[in-house]
Amino acid sequence: MQCIGDISEEVWQDCITLFLQTGMCCDAAIITNSPPWLLASYPEGKLLQMTQEEIQILLARDGREKLFLQGIILAGTKCLLIRDNLYTEGNNTMDLRTKGQSRGSQAVTVVQIESVYVVVMGEKGTEGGPLNLKAFEIAGYIREAIHQHMVHI
Repeated sequence: MQCIGDISEEVWQDCITLFLQTGMCCDAAIITNSPPWLLASYPEGKLLQMTQEEIQILLARDGREKLFLQGIILAGTKCLLIRDNLYTEGNNTMDLRTKGQSRGSQAVTVVQIESVYVVVMGEKGTEGGPLNLKAFEIAGYIREAIHQHMVHI
């Protein structure tokens, strides 16, 4: 049986394209909590600059309450944590908002798909609620496609 870690970068890049085609996202990346950390990203986006340390802090299961106080840095950009249900069964999402940028803040959603996580940044003016909902919907579609793919191998 194939595991999710064996899925090719090309498949993950297709997932990135799905998110960007919604018109709500301007950037997306797929990460994991073990090497290679960044599995795929939008080549013209900023999220491809996420560091191993940033990913480890974002995905750590312990000490999550301090993320509300300290915020999170993604690709060098400070973000405020709005809602953290990343490890809540049935939800598996996290909402952030970029902070301190001259071009204004942007919504960011992280959604878990099995052992990987998709980070999407909303277009300017996209609110966090609709971005979270769209990310959750697409993640469900991707999750189902992965399960179908794994069943047929």
